[in-house]
Amino acid sequence: MWIEKYRPKTLDDVVNQRDAIGGIKALLKTPATMPHMLLSGPPGTGKSTVALCIARQLMGDNFRRLVLELNASDERGIGVVRERIKGFSQVIQTTPSGVQFGLVILDESDEMTRDAQTALRRIMETSSRTCRFILICNYQSGIIEPIQSRCSVFRFRYLEEKEAAGFMTRICKAESVDADPKAIARIFELSGGDLRSAINYLQVAAVRSKGGKLDLATVSKVVPAAENELIRDMLNLALQGEFIKSRDVMYELMGKHGLSGREIVRTANRELGRISDLSNEKRVEAVRALGECDFRLTQGANEDIQISAMLAQLNLVGRK
Repeated sequence: MWIEKYRPKTLDDVVNQRDAIGGIKALLKTPATMPHMLLSGPPGTGKSTVALCIARQLMGDNFRRLVLELNASDERGIGVVRERIKGFSQVIQTTPSGVQFGLVILDESDEMTRDAQTALRRIMETSSRTCRFILICNYQSGIIEPIQSRCSVFRFRYLEEKEAAGFMTRICKAESVDADPKAIARIFELSGGDLRSAINYLQVAAVRSKGGKLDLATVSKVVPAAENELIRDMLNLALQGEFIKSRDVMYELMGKHGLSGREIVRTANRELGRISDLSNEKRVEAVRALGECDFRLTQGANEDIQISAMLAQLNLVGRK
């Protein structure tokens, strides 16, 4: 997989994120006093990569045995926090860089239950001598305030097209793929600023290209329609009174593209601003409908029902 093959190994190799990288480098100058960290931002912007770069810099090439990696969306219960993390944090680790602590990387930590986060807060408090935590999340608001106050927070942003295109061009040169700049630009557009998705699309398109030449026609054939374009269509249909058709698009996004309810709402919020023929009053009501849906989803409500209810509200907004 090109994602793993070309994943940056050091902080200097990370694409952009200059503010976050600069702050992290400053903290790593005195690793013994490194605080817990919270890396927040959209998917595909380098948060997990940066966490692994930190681990490699602190622990050396054999960092895997000194690092506990967990994905909170899979292991989000309070039992995991109390057992696996607590057991790991009670052992003093000796690293090649001289610091004596282990590292816990907790991905998608905003998906943890509040009880689990409360337990984690206590563990972070009592095990700071033997363990440091790097929490990764898409939504900083999903992390309870007591944990945020114990971490240095670094916010990641979507990459700009120039930076992402430059990285993909370097990959193409390394793989002996002659890529048309227009094809690279189209792949970036389809990815919506998510570099991980962009590299996946690039690999699929490169494999299907003829004679090692990647052009716009090849990209159009092998890369699915942009999810943000489908979401824009879904919004337009709902606002035009076509509730059933808009819900069919929703099922396509969830079933064929694997988007979660919150991903749909987040992208819908961006795409709503691109619908030019919407009055300011209707736009305000539409954003309110998206906000209510997002809140219910954070409380654990059924995604299918809530997105359908949101589309129904947009249907009513469009009729006014």
